[in-house]
Amino acid sequence: MGRPKQFDPDAAVEQAMEVFWRKGYAGTTPQDLVDALGIGKGSLYNTFGSKHALFEQALRRYRDSQAVALIEMFEGPGTVKERLRKTLGFLAEMDLADPDRRGCMAVNAAAELAGTDKAATELVQRMFARTEDAFRALAEEGQRSGEIAPERDPAALGSLLLNTVVGLRLLARVAENPDRLRRVIDATVDSL
Repeated sequence: MGRPKQFDPDAAVEQAMEVFWRKGYAGTTPQDLVDALGIGKGSLYNTFGSKHALFEQALRRYRDSQAVALIEMFEGPGTVKERLRKTLGFLAEMDLADPDRRGCMAVNAAAELAGTDKAATELVQRMFARTEDAFRALAEEGQRSGEIAPERDPAALGSLLLNTVVGLRLLARVAENPDRLRRVIDATVDSL
């Protein structure tokens, strides 16, 4: 009979997410994970199977937490454009306030692993599709309320807004100040 686990696997995924988010997949060593999680390599591999399997769980955790946050902001008070401006502003401010300038873990994973890691690519594709769909639904709401012209294609607007978020998250990693990000946000919302 094996010894019982001396750590919480759910908390370990959360800690691993932070390491992968900061260092990227390739930049994270098994030793980095062992050190961050406070467990032995045997426990790491017995519990998660591999560094890659743990990365997939961490990426799913990130996806789920980000989706909840996005939906909560979209369902808040205000007009569609006010909520959209608030959401984009929040993402920019969050990224700029991060001393490590990690940006978005999904965007980072796409840049690092797309085309070379099928599982990670599929996870990011699903996350982007989910985000794009949320933006499309917001655009449709804006059409119903009269804020967005009815002839605009809500799917195209969803794609535009997803592209804006990806670009903002990348720009925030290198921005010296928030001015450029504010211009992008203002131009995007005003174009709707």
